[in-house]
Amino acid sequence: MPAEIAVENFKYSEKNEQLVKKSFWSKTRKFAGKIPFTKDAVAMYYCAIDAKTPLWAKGIAFGALAYFISPIDAIPDALIGLGLTDDAAIIAAGVRAIAGQVTEEHRQKSEEFFEKE
Repeated sequence: MPAEIAVENFKYSEKNEQLVKKSFWSKTRKFAGKIPFTKDAVAMYYCAIDAKTPLWAKGIAFGALAYFISPIDAIPDALIGLGLTDDAAIIAAGVRAIAGQVTEEHRQKSEEFFEKE
């Protein structure tokens, strides 16, 4: 299928990985429990840092997560009610694209993060 080939050829970006590893937790803690997609974002983070995750999936995950934590995006996060809709769409698309790579272990780690908060 052409769509699957395109996803598998998605380019991994070390810049995105570094940004996510540096800033992901601070933004996630800020929004934890306030927006519905944070559990998916945390599970995607654990998938992205998992050594068993293929590079193409890491590229998608780090790209989506970099967009989520970036202060510059299509709809500024400060706009109450609308600011995170673009972030939610990007995270949802990323989760769908790498659904087969996000394991039960990644989801469990996400649940454990929210139990601590």
